[in-house]
Amino acid sequence: MKRQANIKNLAEFEGRELELKAWVSQFRSSGKIAFLVLRDGSGECQAVLSEKTTDGESFKLFSKVSLECLVQVQARVKKWKQGFELEVLSLKILSPSPDYPIAKKAHGVDFLLTHRHLWLRSKRQRSLLKIRSEVMRHIHDFFQKEDFVQVSAPILMPTASEGTSSLFSVDFFKEDQVFLSQSGQLHMESASSALSKVYCFGPAFRAEKSSTRRHLLEFWMVEPEMAFYSLKEAMELAEQLVEYVIQNTIQNNSSDFGVLKRDIKKLEKIKSPFPKISYQEACKILKEKQPDFVSGKDFGAVDESLLSASFDQPVFVQKYPKNIKAFYMKEDPQNSDLSLSFDLLATEGYGELIGGSEREDNLDILLKKIREHGLEERYFKWYLDLRRYGSFPHSGFGLGLERLISWLCGLEHVREAIPFPRLYGRSFFEKQAEE
Repeated sequence: MKRQANIKNLAEFEGRELELKAWVSQFRSSGKIAFLVLRDGSGECQAVLSEKTTDGESFKLFSKVSLECLVQVQARVKKWKQGFELEVLSLKILSPSPDYPIAKKAHGVDFLLTHRHLWLRSKRQRSLLKIRSEVMRHIHDFFQKEDFVQVSAPILMPTASEGTSSLFSVDFFKEDQVFLSQSGQLHMESASSALSKVYCFGPAFRAEKSSTRRHLLEFWMVEPEMAFYSLKEAMELAEQLVEYVIQNTIQNNSSDFGVLKRDIKKLEKIKSPFPKISYQEACKILKEKQPDFVSGKDFGAVDESLLSASFDQPVFVQKYPKNIKAFYMKEDPQNSDLSLSFDLLATEGYGELIGGSEREDNLDILLKKIREHGLEERYFKWYLDLRRYGSFPHSGFGLGLERLISWLCGLEHVREAIPFPRLYGRSFFEKQAEE
């Protein structure tokens, strides 16, 4: 198959003519010469029209060029600065774009979110999409090289995996009510009894009425589950995953981080092992920073930011009180008030990236916890079967993709870390907002 010409592979056509279809992202004219900045998804390049080299009709057609119109150029590839440019021989406008709504002037957040389908074309958003894709690729690469098997988790669930207060209900043929999945963890526990080391990677849904910079209604998580892993081993895997993804992404996408003006020097220092502190030690740090802080509760966004800002590496906080953690987390055998759990907090105040634990493998204790949490036992019969038939020690964790990308890219809000954000208080089908 003949390789199609695109901007990324212009070097292969140096000194030769080619035909290229692309969108116009910039244009300007200085009389006898005109310039286009073209993009085709693989990259950007400058195209030059002049009265000497461009046919007359095409040169006149430049006056009808508009932002984001689709054009076709017949051009000669020439070396230019550190790359290549196109010497345009002829120009066609394949699809006009009159009154493109996202101009170069500043726009408000609401306007840009309403026009998210077009905002993705901007240089910054394209770089974010490429970084997201690269992060996802390296997550898969890491688990594959560690001999994990990817297993698909269901999206429709009969009950909660985390908390009953944050469920999205779904009509289900006028039968039992079902919900969008909060997590694939419980099903990964089942899969780990078959394959030992497994992971799922997909969307999760939390009906949280929160408008903070860290919250989305729909987000992506990667959730590994490992048979016979202790809490310590799960934490070691988590830090290896984070280091692997960060170092490979910043190496392969340096130009995209440049577009974002993200200083990656701090990220280059993210190397395992990461510091580890207990919940009690974390509370002591917070008490020093916030005299009115009260221990015994889960940490909020401000608490996590203060803790993570105290370290130049991601930090593990481990062994939270069991009464503030999920029902499936195993009790600490040395202190029944604590759970064998951990959170990994990112640097620069970005807070929690990963939450994990050893899972409770004792049938009687797990059944007691399900009842204490007010969950309906009938929905967990299958989950309890994992403890009835060959129960085994195991651990796992969940990593939020958008939070990882927000940290990597230095974003102010997680909404830019996903192509089409779903946010509390914002309709997906509202009329086009006027600025």
